[in-house]
Amino acid sequence: MQTQLETFETNLGSVRTAVTRTSPAAFQDALADVVDESAIGAPLPFAELSLEGTGVVLEPTPDQLREAACGVTAAALGVADYGTVVLESTPAGAELAGLFPDRHVVVVRERDLVDDMAAAFERLGERFRDGDDDAVLATGPSATADMGDLVHGVHGPRETHAIIVEDAAE
Repeated sequence: MQTQLETFETNLGSVRTAVTRTSPAAFQDALADVVDESAIGAPLPFAELSLEGTGVVLEPTPDQLREAACGVTAAALGVADYGTVVLESTPAGAELAGLFPDRHVVVVRERDLVDDMAAAFERLGERFRDGDDDAVLATGPSATADMGDLVHGVHGPRETHAIIVEDAAE
């Protein structure tokens, strides 16, 4: 029987998302291995992780947003059964860094994985009841078939990569 983490990794692969597993201590090295030049992002809301000093431009200008090859964002949750990540919207528009560049690198902590959508909605319920009810559910790279053949990257990133930060051994 697969663990929740293994299920998440398997399903990320099935939706064309590359995966890197890392520890909090090795996070910046793992990020450097997968981030392209001209990367933008939003500050990570995790005390143990930071994009400071990585070359990722935080709070990009509109021009930097348009020209970026790579965007780095944090996921509030990862949904194991679908390989889906939940990107919370922020007043500063942090989610835009994951929607505009051709490559989206999403950072998700192992402790933020849930089994299925019911568990995701339960976990997000309190935030939604408090009015923080805007989020993007992203499953792999952008894809559309509304004009014929399936095409990737028309309405968002062409490529996605998840960095899963493992929980420290207790």
